[in-house]
Amino acid sequence: MILCVGEILADMIGCVKDGEINYECKAGGAPFNVACAAKRFGAESSFVGCVGKDLIGDFLESFARERGLDGLCLRRDGRRNTTLAFVQLDSNGDRSFCFYRKNTADYHLPPLSDELIDKAHIIHVGSLMLSEKTGRDYATALMRRAREAGKLVSFDVNFRADIFRSKRRALTAYRDIIAFADIVKFSEDEAETFGKSYLESLQQKLVCITLGKNGCKWRFRGAERTLATIDVKPVDTTGAGDAFYAGVLSRLDKTSPKDWTEETLSAALAYGNVCGALNTLGHGAIDHLPSQEEVARWL
Repeated sequence: MILCVGEILADMIGCVKDGEINYECKAGGAPFNVACAAKRFGAESSFVGCVGKDLIGDFLESFARERGLDGLCLRRDGRRNTTLAFVQLDSNGDRSFCFYRKNTADYHLPPLSDELIDKAHIIHVGSLMLSEKTGRDYATALMRRAREAGKLVSFDVNFRADIFRSKRRALTAYRDIIAFADIVKFSEDEAETFGKSYLESLQQKLVCITLGKNGCKWRFRGAERTLATIDVKPVDTTGAGDAFYAGVLSRLDKTSPKDWTEETLSAALAYGNVCGALNTLGHGAIDHLPSQEEVARWL
């Protein structure tokens, strides 16, 4: 099972119509997207997060319960509002974010039971919580606990320097957390931000790097390979990286790093490539996830 822990929020996707910006509310949050996508791609998955006791929180809880997840631990915070992310799309479907996130609910996460930890094979941790000490402490304790329990620990960088006081503090927080991970995902831009020498220092971790229309790359214990993706015309790239990563994790669930060959890893990331590409053909991170049958037709 893949246990995803971290932010669940509303993506407010804006488009200009008759001179006005209209926003469509979609469920989002990178680790929640991964949980929903992994389930869609055939893995067992659970999610742990926090929303406010407000209208958006009601919507997200209802949406989450309809996904058929194998476990859902969603805290409702009566003192904080649900986190919002305002999303603007350009003509190529690429997006930019602006977070409404001052003292909101996403990083005030519930404690995890031993039973939930025991059931998981991969524990995947989101990054938005790292901007706050409460969230950093939670992520650090969880990842240490997961490693002590012999679980694979996954982390998606989703680098957001704008929610930290400085880029330097952001890089420090991310590096501290990446140290606990077995599997780490970077975008191409994030790989450049962290630098070649830093990425080369992660020799014992599986590093997955998304390259947009050029596919992806993996690195593991001195080996690496770049894999092309399929050619599509994106409508909305929101959640494409999450769909990609969920595809990868769904193929690696119940496997062990000692058994990862170049063929195993290339097959997992090729699967992720198709998942991510097909997810760009509709609006929102979750509503247009491809089925296993649709993915198979492109492999």
